[in-house]
Amino acid sequence: MRSVRDALREAGADDPALDARILTLEAAGLDATAFARDPDAPLSAQAAARIADWTARRAAGEPVWRILGAREFRGLRFALSPATLEPRPDTETLVELALAEPAAGPEARVLDLGTGTGCILLALLHELPDARGLGVDRSSEAAATARANARALGLADRAAFVVGDWGAALAGTFDLVVSNPPYIPDGDIDGLGREVREHDPRLALAGGADGLEAYRTILAQAPGLLAPGGALVVEYGVGQGESIRALAEAFGLERAGSARDLGGVERAASFRPAPDRRFATRE
Repeated sequence: MRSVRDALREAGADDPALDARILTLEAAGLDATAFARDPDAPLSAQAAARIADWTARRAAGEPVWRILGAREFRGLRFALSPATLEPRPDTETLVELALAEPAAGPEARVLDLGTGTGCILLALLHELPDARGLGVDRSSEAAATARANARALGLADRAAFVVGDWGAALAGTFDLVVSNPPYIPDGDIDGLGREVREHDPRLALAGGADGLEAYRTILAQAPGLLAPGGALVVEYGVGQGESIRALAEAFGLERAGSARDLGGVERAASFRPAPDRRFATRE
């Protein structure tokens, strides 16, 4: 593992020791406990070849989780594809806020707009054992990835995934509507870190001129998608919370709560229809 770490350090990886540990354990098929018991255990030729390949890819700038093709989120493993973002720890903030909503009952109906890997919806269904959900994505490849993740996690009987334009043309209403839509202003994309810029799908990043394009659509559709007592929970970028609250109020929604991510940044908010303000538009 030392040689992997040294190669990644020389290549300028942000955390070469952590990357080396993750890649080595995965390539060798070991867990951390087994590795700690015998860190000098010889590797098979196949594992050594895999480590060499993965080290070269990481040194060239490919993210660790893209190399492995999967990432853990709330204790569940999600396969990735070129059409999906990696599930990130900060998004667990959205899941926790959604679970705190009164609407998150054991039999809740959940809608996930921009589902990607399906990590938000499937994490909620995992923790709400009788809930059912629908994930929508504009990418057919992303929807297929989410569908495969549902099968792998044993949740396919309670989760469906479709291709669509956010909540347009959906029938029925939902107790929870959740979304982590694109929120990076288009003009900021080229300034993102190399790993994001070159390996994350632009469709899942670019949020229009001001980063709020998707929120305008979702907030306009939400009142018609929510069942009585239902709530919308969204993730957003740094400094976008007040703009999103103002947009929500324009569509008859009031903020019920917000939550900060692991770095202390406000990252998610929940909204409910304001009293006597319920609209049925889904355009």
